[in-house]
Amino acid sequence: MAFFVCRAARCIHAAECVSRLTAVFDTAKRPWIQPGSAPADAVAEVVAHCPTGALQYQRKDGGTAETAADSSHVVLTPNGPLYVRGDVHIQTADGATQQETRAALCRCGQSANKPFCDNAHVAAGFTAAGSMAAGEVGVAEETAASPLRITPAANGPLLLSGRFEIRSADGQTLFRGSKAALCRCGGSANKPFCDGTHKRIGFVTEVDDAD
Repeated sequence: MAFFVCRAARCIHAAECVSRLTAVFDTAKRPWIQPGSAPADAVAEVVAHCPTGALQYQRKDGGTAETAADSSHVVLTPNGPLYVRGDVHIQTADGATQQETRAALCRCGQSANKPFCDNAHVAAGFTAAGSMAAGEVGVAEETAASPLRITPAANGPLLLSGRFEIRSADGQTLFRGSKAALCRCGGSANKPFCDGTHKRIGFVTEVDDAD
């Protein structure tokens, strides 16, 4: 199996790899990834736990390639990004579409790698719950299965379309639907949803087509 880190800028040190398979992922070694130190299936399983999509693999032994999750979902991480999984299509600033199976999207407004998280929320002291208040939980009418399309609006929210769920950090389904506008300026009083605060605070996005 060939293994590679294709987008190091996407790594926010979630540490799923180093905590799950130290024989392969060890930051004290150089190179810090030793893919031949464990069976290919074991390495592939760990890579699939990387929430940001920074770690990718390509099977050369006839093994099963990574496929998108059966359903798309967005996980609210406490004081951190939105973890997205599924058949995800993210539109970039130049109009191109980036297909992903895993991604961490900025919701603090401070990332230099928008729309992706770069851990800027830590220095910014960003606070946001990993859930929603009971009064805010809604379940929309379900639609047929479809890719989750995410369009970062210029100087505005993340616009989601396609069947998806929003889940709490502990896995509880909070919202199920086909459309939503999620805050990415960090200021909404109705997180994870946009409430228009980006206009009031003059939120500006520079470049949204990070690799």
